[in-house]
Amino acid sequence: MTDLITYSPAAVQHNLALVNYCRISVAALSGCTAGILGLTGIMGFMFYFLAHGFLSLLLLQKAGKSWNKYFIQRSCLMYGGVFGELTTYILFWTFIYGMVHVY
Repeated sequence: MTDLITYSPAAVQHNLALVNYCRISVAALSGCTAGILGLTGIMGFMFYFLAHGFLSLLLLQKAGKSWNKYFIQRSCLMYGGVFGELTTYILFWTFIYGMVHVY
């Protein structure tokens, strides 16, 4: 006999908003880090995907085995928003790179 989990749409939306906030913050922070380190080209993009993957692992570890209590799908923790936060990363990456290495 399996227990059915009922979801509150407001609670699920709030949880997804918190995950999105974490992803945006990590994208900005990793963009600043890549700019300071002077990463260019493919190395900069690899750094973003590495940071995104590390955050995904941290989120999965934090949710634990009871991830289905808080999220409908596990995929939103693993690779949700990969390309959505890429623009934030590029913005911070290029700005900080220009401030540190060009000027």
